[in-house]
Amino acid sequence: MPKPRSFSGKKNLISRQLITLRKQHNLSQRDLARKLQLLGYDIDKNVITRIETNKRYVTDIELKAFSTLFQVSYDALIDNEISD
Repeated sequence: MPKPRSFSGKKNLISRQLITLRKQHNLSQRDLARKLQLLGYDIDKNVITRIETNKRYVTDIELKAFSTLFQVSYDALIDNEISD
């Protein structure tokens, strides 16, 4: 059975918001991965790259990690409520 995709065919709904938040905090993908690892989340730079380029699905744990680190709600990440 194929995995679901968004209406646009993307594999996740947070790629743009993640890029925006990362840039707002002046973080490279590697820096973001380090911060997440310090919080106890096993997310490396390659995972972040694949999420940002819509080549990977986002798990609930990853969604929680991004929400916690950037102090935003799940809704803000999913519903594109992050402004540039």
